[in-house]
Amino acid sequence: MAQSSSNQPDEFDRYYNGLLYSVMRWDQLTAFWQKVDAGAGWYLYAVGQQVPQAPSAADKVQQFTRELDELLRREHHEDYCAIVYADNLDAPNFIKIYDPNHLGSSCGSSATKSSVLPGWLMSKTPPRELEMRGVVTGQRKRWWQSFLGEAV
Repeated sequence: MAQSSSNQPDEFDRYYNGLLYSVMRWDQLTAFWQKVDAGAGWYLYAVGQQVPQAPSAADKVQQFTRELDELLRREHHEDYCAIVYADNLDAPNFIKIYDPNHLGSSCGSSATKSSVLPGWLMSKTPPRELEMRGVVTGQRKRWWQSFLGEAV
């Protein structure tokens, strides 16, 4: 595959399909959020919703990580995290966050790709639309619309 810095979908796909590391424990998630540079130009994408056309402001990224952290801890009824993945746990450029209410089999052998899409993506590269195979629940749509400050 030819490498081109102007071909952003290829760069996005390289991150999306590339090697990602799991944040295994809740205390690691707390430390991980502190390593996310909120002002680094993050695209915040709720899979199944409209693809963002521009990076979010730093205060919106901070709000997103804070609210999403609360949602994950409230709804992922496990004593471990393991639903947040990043290309680099110390200086992330790409983060996949799985929805605790739509996990299915999000992990598996490296020979088989997961059919479960993440609930949210944080990317410094403009994302492309990911095709949902399921339904985004009304609860998740309302959470995202509320986050964006849209009328619910």
